[in-house]
Amino acid sequence: MADKHLDFDGVFCGIQPDKGRFRIAANGIGWKASSDKKKVVSPDDLRKLVWMRAARGYQLRVHLKNDEILKFDGFKTDDLEDVKEAVRKFYKLQIEVKEVSVKGWNWGRYDFQGSNLVFNVSNKPMVEFPLGQAIGSNKPSKNEVAINFVDPGQPAPEGVSPKEIDELMDVTFYVPGTVAKDTENDNEEEEEEVNADMVFYDLVKSKLELSQVTTENIVQFQEVLCLTPRGRYNIDMYQDFLRLRGKTYDYKILYNNITRLFLLLKPDDMHVLFVIGLDPPLRQGQTKYPFLVFQFVRDDEIDVELNIEESTMTEKYEDKLQKHYDAPTYEVVSTIFRGLTGRKVTIPGNYRSHHGAHALKCSMKANEGFLYPLEKSLLFLPKPPTLILHSEIGVVTFSRVGTTTGGSSRTFDMKFHMKGGNEIQISSINREEYANLQDFLKQKRIKVKTVGTEEGILSYADLEELDEDEGDESFETSRKKRRTDKAVDMDMDFAPDESGSEVAEEYDSAVEDSDNDDED
Repeated sequence: MADKHLDFDGVFCGIQPDKGRFRIAANGIGWKASSDKKKVVSPDDLRKLVWMRAARGYQLRVHLKNDEILKFDGFKTDDLEDVKEAVRKFYKLQIEVKEVSVKGWNWGRYDFQGSNLVFNVSNKPMVEFPLGQAIGSNKPSKNEVAINFVDPGQPAPEGVSPKEIDELMDVTFYVPGTVAKDTENDNEEEEEEVNADMVFYDLVKSKLELSQVTTENIVQFQEVLCLTPRGRYNIDMYQDFLRLRGKTYDYKILYNNITRLFLLLKPDDMHVLFVIGLDPPLRQGQTKYPFLVFQFVRDDEIDVELNIEESTMTEKYEDKLQKHYDAPTYEVVSTIFRGLTGRKVTIPGNYRSHHGAHALKCSMKANEGFLYPLEKSLLFLPKPPTLILHSEIGVVTFSRVGTTTGGSSRTFDMKFHMKGGNEIQISSINREEYANLQDFLKQKRIKVKTVGTEEGILSYADLEELDEDEGDESFETSRKKRRTDKAVDMDMDFAPDESGSEVAEEYDSAVEDSDNDDED
């Protein structure tokens, strides 16, 4: 070992892919890669140093007084003695050597070390979970606590390609039994016990709040009703992300993951739906939610003031935000979302139902809801939220629109045959909506086929066969009875007058060309 410093080549810093030179000197610890990336630690900031086995050889962990932990990998077995001597000489510290558990057991004890959750087996660390990369926690069932980590859509660490890393998505802990509850009443004869899983869950949530929230939130909306997924959430909005905090679930959502925003009035004229499209979707266990559907009472108002400087609003948000809002709640929420995410808010276009509403009542499988025909898509709400883009529709087939054996049908069905091969069935639509809906689809240059006979409903395969065999005498003979009283009406859509203009559907006064907007 040199008198002034000790050097090691081929050492990694954290998860950085670049190797560098590691130096222990009297004036501090340093690491520098060939790409000029570097780390420098002053001796006054050192708290302790730990030596342990890692994936890339041996690892030296440098614990700082501010609870930050720096990890340096790539050391060899023989390097330990030299590192011990240098640390003792320069910093008057001892290297703590830790053994790692390799038993493979899945039961043990947890410990929080800085921003890491350590899982110990037989008093030896087996695995660590970086809570700084977690996006939320929840309780999927009794005695279970789940921690959700970075989604694929979030940016990779600086200097690392997304293709070069494997990401932990979530982990679930089973925490049985009870523990004594902390109480300030010393005169209490019997110690009150609480479930151990709730204690662990509260600890994880507190650690997540400390690791994620480094700045004050801009605004908070409390007890907002969410229809999908069901529950009430507090929405804390920051400069780069928002947090959804409920009784059971707690999520962090980056604004970069928000792809679409919709503001839609329900047919009852009393409620407004605010829909947030996500990519990647929000996950609750194995269930994915690509859309969040919030509901507001139309007449409710809110008075809020944003925790943000005037200069920041001018420079970063280009005056899309105001310092103070006093307006209907749905209007304030949608405006702030638009300003922070940079996404435009889509509102209904010129479609009106038979009763003058922006949507029509219908069902998707066993779920009742509303279908909103928009300028560039159709959206079914509230559960399951389904977006049908006009550009992806091949043919729309109407069925049960004619008379049946029992008389006139009060409802009809429609099926979207998508260009990708899948089909979306919408049923139980009021018969009075047929004309308006058919005209809307034709105006959007979407092919339409209507099928209905006294005997029953033709399948889509029959439609294709009819296209091929039209004019065939044998085919006409076989179908004669079914087509005697009412012929099959096959309305093939065609391109209307090209002079017709699209109606801007964005909730944005600065929209210049809605036709070029691909957000919807």
